[in-house]
Amino acid sequence: MTSPSPPDDDLEELLGDIEAASKVPTKRRLVAIKPTIERATSLLYERGALPDELARLVELLTVRNHLDQASLGAIARNLYPLGKVADEVVLRLVGALGHGHLKPSFPLQGLFLRWLVMVHHLLENPTILSQTYAVLFNLIDTAAIRPQLCHLLALITRRKHVRPFRIQTILNLSHQTGGDPSLIGLLRIFKNYYPEIIIGDITKGRAAAFKHPDTQWRERLDIIQQRHRDSQLDSGPRNGFSVSHVLARQLRGAKALFPAVSTQHAQESSVTLEEINSAEQFVQNLEKIEMPTQLVAVLADPLLQKLLLLRPNAEASARVSNWLMACVGDVASGDVDATLWLDMVEVIHDYALSTKALPPLLLEFFVEFLKAWDGRNKQEAVLETLSFIPITKFQDLRQFLRLLEQSVLNNTPDSQISLLKFYTQLLGRWSIILQAHDDLESIPAGSVPDLITHTNTLALTLSQTSPTVSTYLAILDFYEISASIYSNPRLLQHIDIAIPPPLLVYLLHFSPSLTVLSRLCGTLAVYKRAWEQVMSKSLPRNLTPREREQINVFNGFLMDICNCLWRGRAFATTDLNAQGCRIPQSVPRALGSYIKAVDSDLDLGTIFTLSYSPLLSLQAISYVREREDEEADSLLTRHAGPVTQGSLGQLGIRGGLRMSWPEYRSGVLRYLEEQGLNGVPELMYNTMKNLMKARND
Repeated sequence: MTSPSPPDDDLEELLGDIEAASKVPTKRRLVAIKPTIERATSLLYERGALPDELARLVELLTVRNHLDQASLGAIARNLYPLGKVADEVVLRLVGALGHGHLKPSFPLQGLFLRWLVMVHHLLENPTILSQTYAVLFNLIDTAAIRPQLCHLLALITRRKHVRPFRIQTILNLSHQTGGDPSLIGLLRIFKNYYPEIIIGDITKGRAAAFKHPDTQWRERLDIIQQRHRDSQLDSGPRNGFSVSHVLARQLRGAKALFPAVSTQHAQESSVTLEEINSAEQFVQNLEKIEMPTQLVAVLADPLLQKLLLLRPNAEASARVSNWLMACVGDVASGDVDATLWLDMVEVIHDYALSTKALPPLLLEFFVEFLKAWDGRNKQEAVLETLSFIPITKFQDLRQFLRLLEQSVLNNTPDSQISLLKFYTQLLGRWSIILQAHDDLESIPAGSVPDLITHTNTLALTLSQTSPTVSTYLAILDFYEISASIYSNPRLLQHIDIAIPPPLLVYLLHFSPSLTVLSRLCGTLAVYKRAWEQVMSKSLPRNLTPREREQINVFNGFLMDICNCLWRGRAFATTDLNAQGCRIPQSVPRALGSYIKAVDSDLDLGTIFTLSYSPLLSLQAISYVREREDEEADSLLTRHAGPVTQGSLGQLGIRGGLRMSWPEYRSGVLRYLEEQGLNGVPELMYNTMKNLMKARND
């Protein structure tokens, strides 16, 4: 069964289908790709290609694939860029020129050069082609692309490019080709710079000046570019130092209730916001600017936002709050349609993104909004806006968060993930505020561990309702931000350590993803260093009661992970602090018996170590193979794997690689670091005393 065709106006999906088809030979495709290419080229002709789309299209054209030449040519002829052309696009096209079985066909290369000529004025870096001059000139003997190549060279040639050897090359080629018009045209450009060097009648040939390859294409490009500029003017980022005069046009329908900036009853000596059009004017007249009549426009106008930020005004805040509450009352009474609130959220969202803050008066609005919100409409905008909630005493925030959760959660993992991402964003913004704040005593920093503890329940629930790698990674995003806060000694003086739930740690540890394991171990290593700092004399504070309750729990799952990965004692409970991963001891006994029945040489305690772990065994044996390859000439045998302490000793006796057990395990940790999997090595180096000493030595 084939998937439905993407809509004609979704270029990204069309590109995805074309890219997928390009990797499959024509006879093996289940669906014809030509209709998709026709829709994509039609869309490109109508609205052009955004920078990311242009880069993907150029990559599709320059890498050998299974698309036919007609399709590739159609795409190349409809590459209408929106905005500037990036260096990466230019270099990829230049790199695709020349001979070779992996290069595009010469007709396609000719289209590349023709396109570079037509978009020469749109290059993001006007000198980029000049930097590739030598590469381009060295292709001039390729007859199939010479006319387009000479045209491009004529556009970019400057005095520094005219060299005697290049003049001689053109003269020789011109004699061989019987006076190629494109060569003579380029030689004329050279002669403009050094007329005394180029002599003779060769430049008097029949070559005319280079003409634009396709004037209709250029006209279409100009239309697309102008339309794009107009749309940016209307809906793009506004000038932050001038009043948004298009606001009234943007806020149609219910949004029209938000007034544009307008100052009435202004005096001759005063300055209005409408007169300001630059940062200099704004600074010079800051104290003279008259407050506009409708202050609620602050929610949508960046200049008024700056004014109220630099000149705080209690009366202005009260007026905005009264206006918002009046709107809430109108909706609650049924006088105004409830969609008004959603429109207001969009404007408040823009305001929050602009100011990086959400004032308390807007929180009052959201309290009423959440009571009526269905939790789905404009969910992304609502949650991103609320992630700007300032650091507040958690007991004051708890009721608000309960309202939010009741609105968003609907007994599905998707709703839980949305809420978790909100908490991750919120904690991330709090982290930035804390690190930038000079006086941490003046803000309720204690809300951070309260928020982490509050989110622990959600993360643990989500790990069981949606036990997927993507979910685990989203959970780790949250705890990595938590760990980053505790890695700052200044913040650690004022913020209690709050750890993840033990069950969540074990679930993540036994996940099927090495990335999850590595990130988990890296996060726990940061937590361990934080605990060490609090318990040492380096910080001017002692463990709090909350931390005393957690320290043994943390040491428990830390010991369990080390027992699994390093000590070959998985699920042991006899070691100090070991919890046996908190599973009933009848389970390890049953598993141990089963493993012995399968292979008498195996032991339950060791099958989670570096050599046997399903996640780490490949890296472990790959490290051994790398060492064996380095000494291949002197080896009589290779290790069959998995590596054990005994097998290493036997290997050396049989003429194989000579390596001690500690050297092997340290080498695997280094290998993991080289692969970008730093978490496991970091945790081991910070936990196992023998490794700490070896690394310090």
